Amino acid sequence: MTEEVYLGIDTSCYTTSVLFMDRTGNVAAEARRILKVKAGGCGLQQSEMLYQHTRNLPDLVEQAMKGHEFAIKGIGVSSRPRPLADSYMPAFLAGQGFARSLAALYKIPLWQISHQENHLEAALWSAGGPNAGRFLFLHASGGTTDLLLAEKAAPGYQLTEAGGSLDLHVGQFIDRVGVALGLVFPAGPALEKLAGQHHEIIEVPVSVRKTRVSLSGPCTAALRKLEQGAAPADLAAGVQWSLAETFVRMIRNAAAKYEIRQVILAGGVSSNQWIRRYVEEKLAKRNIQVWVPDSRYSCDNAAGCAAYAYRQGELHG
Repeated sequence: MTEEVYLGIDTSCYTTSVLFMDRTGNVAAEARRILKVKAGGCGLQQSEMLYQHTRNLPDLVEQAMKGHEFAIKGIGVSSRPRPLADSYMPAFLAGQGFARSLAALYKIPLWQISHQENHLEAALWSAGGPNAGRFLFLHASGGTTDLLLAEKAAPGYQLTEAGGSLDLHVGQFIDRVGVALGLVFPAGPALEKLAGQHHEIIEVPVSVRKTRVSLSGPCTAALRKLEQGAAPADLAAGVQWSLAETFVRMIRNAAAKYEIRQVILAGGVSSNQWIRRYVEEKLAKRNIQVWVPDSRYSCDNAAGCAAYAYRQGELHG
């Protein structure tokens, strides 16, 4: 039996993702693949990302469609990093081109959003809120440390910068320490696992001024402690604590400034379970509600693009 669905596609820096969402807003099928980075490497060139995405997309669509018969009603795709006129990154051309070709072939609607909006849409879809007209959105990943004011504005949300990092992104902090610890890149999941074995939490500095943060100093301090013989698990736990406390202070200050009491987390770094619990518990004491999506839909995925297409097609079509 043919099932009508919406297709979401996201080709980020380190993950190729496709997701089919049915007309009730539930996942019908999905597939994703993390891009390959050579052992000991600290990243990929954009040309290599584009090459791997181009190879991955047909495989992932075939994988997701196995055992299904879908009729695609519309497509949502990430076409750029942020919702800004000058925002551009070659990696997104793979997904954008694939989506445009399918939309033209089948004469179906195509909705293009930014990767950042994809993260927000995925988080809202997974967490089920917040439903407020205004809330804070923390997007913390390998390439982004943005605290944004999100305001409902058809057809989606208006995102305004409310805070962020002045230097390194949180993912870069984790990856630099992680690679120094001998962990595989990207180091987030491995560092979280290592930190779970700690006996004590080594103090790593926190640098927050109002809603602006600096991570280069804390990163340098962490690397220095490693050179001085810090236990790897204890240092990993210290990095987690430093980032979680950074988030808490930044969000707390922005909540006071904008008179907002709700924040949603998204991005690969915010999928760290220890960081999530710390942020939730600390902000709860300030009467700030934290919304967290399932970890699977906090890291890079295509659910947000599919959810956006679903909403436009079903609710506003």
